[in-house]
Amino acid sequence: MEDELPLRLAEVRTMFEGFQLLRSYPMIGDFLAYQYVIDLNYSPLMNFSEMEFVVPGPGAQAGIHKCFSSLGGLNESDIIKVVTDRQQEEFARLGLTFPSLWGRPLQLIDCQNLFCEVDKYARIKHPEITGISRRTRLKQRFRVNPMRIDYWYPPKWGLNEKIARGERAENGG
Repeated sequence: MEDELPLRLAEVRTMFEGFQLLRSYPMIGDFLAYQYVIDLNYSPLMNFSEMEFVVPGPGAQAGIHKCFSSLGGLNESDIIKVVTDRQQEEFARLGLTFPSLWGRPLQLIDCQNLFCEVDKYARIKHPEITGISRRTRLKQRFRVNPMRIDYWYPPKWGLNEKIARGERAENGG
């Protein structure tokens, strides 16, 4: 707080600048700095594209290596970018109808999270495939929560108003 981090973050010109600022603090590594800047970008403090860059966490890295036998010379960030950029073409090629959030395509952070989930699911369904992380168990198991979930999205996405009006997401989502 002494060095006015909130004020300095409010003045960054790109999300990557915010990432670098957070990354400059002791004990904040690449992935945590990325997660913090993504969270801040959901707030009114920042308004940057979620397509600017991505930092894959250990789960996403493991998930990527479980999906692809070879990265073809690309790194994990590149793979996430290619998958994100090609989503519509691949859904069409595979005949998939992907339910979106009122036309909002998957962003880099979304695909980063999807690869992390792939790693978790694969640990349960295919425990014999340890992958690069060598992790075999999950920290938490899914438990049904009978409570109603009231979804809320960052206001800059313009989705909360659609929900309030009772509009349905595209493709019945």
